[in-house]
Amino acid sequence: MITIKEALTKKEMKDYVMFSFELYKNNPYWIPPIIADELETFDKTKNPALQSAEAHFYLAYKNGKIVGKIAAIINWEEVKILGKKKTRFGWFDVIDDIEVTKALLAKVEELGKKHHMDHIEGPMGFSNLDKVGILSEGFEQMGNMITWYSQPYYLTHFEKLGYTKEKEYIESSFSFNDINPEPFQKASELIKKRYELRSLNFTKTKDIMPYVDKMFDLFNDTYSKLQSFVPINDIQKAYFKKKYIGFINPEYIKFILDKNNNMIAFAIVMPGFANALKKANGKLFPFGFYHLLQARKQSKEVVFYLIGVSPEYQSKGVTAIIFDEYYKVCKAKGIETCIRTPELEENHAIHNLWKNFNSKINKRRRTYKKDI
Repeated sequence: MITIKEALTKKEMKDYVMFSFELYKNNPYWIPPIIADELETFDKTKNPALQSAEAHFYLAYKNGKIVGKIAAIINWEEVKILGKKKTRFGWFDVIDDIEVTKALLAKVEELGKKHHMDHIEGPMGFSNLDKVGILSEGFEQMGNMITWYSQPYYLTHFEKLGYTKEKEYIESSFSFNDINPEPFQKASELIKKRYELRSLNFTKTKDIMPYVDKMFDLFNDTYSKLQSFVPINDIQKAYFKKKYIGFINPEYIKFILDKNNNMIAFAIVMPGFANALKKANGKLFPFGFYHLLQARKQSKEVVFYLIGVSPEYQSKGVTAIIFDEYYKVCKAKGIETCIRTPELEENHAIHNLWKNFNSKINKRRRTYKKDI
């Protein structure tokens, strides 16, 4: 018999997080999150995304053992701003038993019907900066810290239960050694002169902080045309600034300004933390923090996390400046592999940025939808 219980206590929330560790304990491709960080993400008193999103965390039990989990979510800003009556689900993991999946998804449907929503979509998080999608290709590829790994049978479960593919995302990578820098090096100087632009480079995190709010404003502007985009509010800006900016190498954050010091483009790249997170296995102490610190300094991979260009400049070759700056940094650090994180299949503007980099798609992921 399958029993579904909402996780409410600290112990139950710890069980919720740790189920994924149990499910994937022998999987070489799954990247474990930091347990304390994951618990903070689910804490309504700490994560500002939960001020505008309703979330319930459910555990499935069978014969007294945890066999699955799911988060049922309504992002009320999405409902009010975009007019989408959508119930989200995320942080989904389950054993290969479709009846468990069915029982968990029934709780998501229950939440949606309670609030008169008209469809369900997932897996996705509380906001646009959370993880998204289940794998449809690339199950034998190492994950990274900003994506979910998933079992191949998740696809079968969803489709047998009447869910249909909603959004498709692609991930890819390319070798740094395959890059020919001449085209964007030449273009970078020309574009800087033509539009009177300059790049900002950093060696200290404290020098980045005065620009971060402007970066998030530009992020909102850049992605506003995507059909599923909900702007980041001021409280979320402050949270992300405090929690993440200091963790990223300052030399991996780039801003482009115009002659009036207005930010017209930004990019954030992160070191590849996958192997360090595998070694940490969810714990910062006693050795996890050391592994992450070493990866921050020595990783030969970089992950392109975010890039944004003001709509006014999107067809003017500004990304040549960004690529030129990153080429200098990556060459100095001996970077070998560059990873592109999930990009919506429909986001052709982003795909076009990489047309000269000989990148190869190595993963696909998708969200699933069902009307209720």
